[in-house]
Order: sequence, then structure tokens, then C-alpha cells
Amino acid sequence: MSLPTLETRVDGLFAGRVETRWDGKAPSAIGKIAVHSAVDVTETGLAVDAQADLAVHGGPEKALHHYPGDHYPAWVAEGRMAAGTEPAAFGENITTVGATERDVCIGDVFRLGTALVQISQGRQPCWKLNAHTGRNDMAAAFQKTGRTGWYYRVLETGRLGRGDTMRLIERPCPEWSVFRVTRARLTKRIDAADAAILAALPELAEGWRGAFARMAQGLRAEDTSSRLIG
Repeated sequence: MSLPTLETRVDGLFAGRVETRWDGKAPSAIGKIAVHSAVDVTETGLAVDAQADLAVHGGPEKALHHYPGDHYPAWVAEGRMAAGTEPAAFGENITTVGATERDVCIGDVFRLGTALVQISQGRQPCWKLNAHTGRNDMAAAFQKTGRTGWYYRVLETGRLGRGDTMRLIERPCPEWSVFRVTRARLTKRIDAADAAILAALPELAEGWRGAFARMAQGLRAEDTSSRLIG
């Protein structure tokens, strides 16, 4: 199968710092502001960015979060976000237009600025998304719509700035779109054979491989209340 042409540009680059935002809740770095100059992309993300809890955010398998700017008009039209809402309302590091979860696949390798990155998994929305947006149903809406964005691991460090090109270099798993895999991970709607394939997929993040391994064994019960509600 020939490699499809997929090239766009970085419309926004965002970074944040760890802050105590909500009484009685863990601190977070979900609040991001625009980065206007080129920055280093390290193995754990943008050099100017921070993550508060590496058990659930950040780290090598979730170094950068990419959220399609294509989705913002839908959130506004549905009344879930105010008119004029712009990236990074969902705490993303990168936004583009022209590539959504249905257009990209687990394992896709992109030249992003001068860095080389690979899609490792979709995003599992949590209660911090609710708190940050002021909507108690936002994490659930992410799951329902599949408009979650995705994470990259960094294969080669480099530099990245707004306006830089994002270009598809390699697609080892064309049958596993981010939309398909994330929907399966969050809803558990996947047959045992496909779950076993994903459990052994080296391009998929280790945590998600483990989740699909459990699904392949028929173990699908999962308490998501702490993640979605906090």
C-alpha cells in the first residue's frame, strides 16, 4: 500500500506550568498558553512545558498532545464551548487543521518541524478536562464523540515552531486509525481477536496494550469514575 499524502502546518504551539487550580484536587498543567518562538522538542515533550502527574500525563509515551483545530467549530455549534473559543482550550500542545483522528493511525511517524514523532495512543479524557472547561460533561463528551486528539512519542529530538510543517513519513498500521483504536479503548467495543492484535501491536503505548490484553481475555470491567469525575 502506498503512503498517503498527509501534510499540514502547525497552527498553534502551547505550553503550561504546574498550578494548584482547584481546592482539594491535585495540581495540573492543563492550562496552556501560546508559545510564539521555536522551542526544543525533547524525549518528554516541549522543553518549556510541564506535566503535574507523570502517571497519567506526559512521559515518553505521551510526550506531546495534538488536538485537531478542526473540532473547535463543532464544540461551539453544539453549545459545549463559547463562540470564539480557540486552542488550547483542552490543554493541547499542538494544533493543526486538516488531520483528525480518522485521518491518522497508531504508529504514524511524522516529521514535525525538525523533530521526528510517532503516534502512540489516543487521549483518555479525565476530570481535569471538566474542571478546566467548566463543564462537568466534557470528559464524557470527548469519549462519546471520539474527538480526543492523540499523543506522540519522540523518536528524534529537534525544534518546533508555529508555522512549521507536519508531514507523514511512515504508516506501519494503516488499519488502526486513532479514531478506531481510541473508540475501542474507551468503550470496550471490540472483539477478542482484534483486542489480541492490539495487545501485541508494538507501536501502541504499553498501557493501552495491557488494556487490550485484558479485553482479549474477556476482562472488560473497568471503573472509570475516578478518571471521569475525580
